[in-house]
Amino acid sequence: MTDAAIQEQAEIPDEMAGWRLDRALATLLPIYSRERLKSLISAGQVESGGLLVRDPATKVRPGTAYAITVPPPAPAHNVAQDIPLTIVHEDAHLLVVDKPAGMVVHPAAGNFDGTMVNALLHHCAGRLSGIGGVARPGIVHRIDKDTSGLLVVAKTDRAHEGLAAQFADHSIDRRYAAFVAGLPIAGSGTVDAPLARSSVNRKKVAIVREGQGKRAVTHWTLKEPLKKAAFIECRLETGRTHQVRVHMASIGHPLLGDPVYGRARPEHKEVLKRLEFERQALHAARLGFIHPITGGALTFESPIPSDMQRLFINLKL
Repeated sequence: MTDAAIQEQAEIPDEMAGWRLDRALATLLPIYSRERLKSLISAGQVESGGLLVRDPATKVRPGTAYAITVPPPAPAHNVAQDIPLTIVHEDAHLLVVDKPAGMVVHPAAGNFDGTMVNALLHHCAGRLSGIGGVARPGIVHRIDKDTSGLLVVAKTDRAHEGLAAQFADHSIDRRYAAFVAGLPIAGSGTVDAPLARSSVNRKKVAIVREGQGKRAVTHWTLKEPLKKAAFIECRLETGRTHQVRVHMASIGHPLLGDPVYGRARPEHKEVLKRLEFERQALHAARLGFIHPITGGALTFESPIPSDMQRLFINLKL
């Protein structure tokens, strides 16, 4: 992306007669979100016949031509850092990253650098059209620092808007591989329990009464029994913070290695210590969604990382 403003042109076709200007331009210029175009109109960056048009609700007429000036995206306030990333897919609109355990997704208190955002700003230098006018990657969902696996990131406003809509309507296919303590009696099950920040410890999430938190649904399936443990797959119907960790702990099967929602049982302590396994045994193994620009169905899979593979071998019956 250069430092020069981009000049876009759009002419209203017959079928858009009477549409709002922001809606028509968003359809004619799909790289930009409707919200981005609305802000450009209000900022005096759109003109027709030499006159500025500042009302996004202006009703358009067929044949009317509009000139749109898109300023270069403002630089992100985070620092770009040359940190290696495993990119499993990338195009002009989005990319899918296989995040290692230990990496924070977004800068926050205590983690201002060394994050995935810092790495993406370096990787995508000059290729971010800007989210809301800022040259930054669009983080539509996150996974915990000590959870590994797949994450989709938007590079454009329109992709960010489309992906966010899919996460909001729970149409994303998200599946996690996990090792839990104890062997479930059933081969599968569903935990449907609302979640909210704990009133006792704000760093934790807790199951709350209906109406006091956000609905959270986890479908789990037993993949293989292990030594007083189990290898399971969790399919998320919703995607709440710490959802898998809290839900599995609530039914008596906390994730192995989870320092917050589980306590290592005597039969697992030796194995975890010997392997120096110090994180929750959770991996975002599958991610499927509809490409927000092309409309094509995309599915990605990531094998469980080496530390979880070693744990699996040591826990096999």
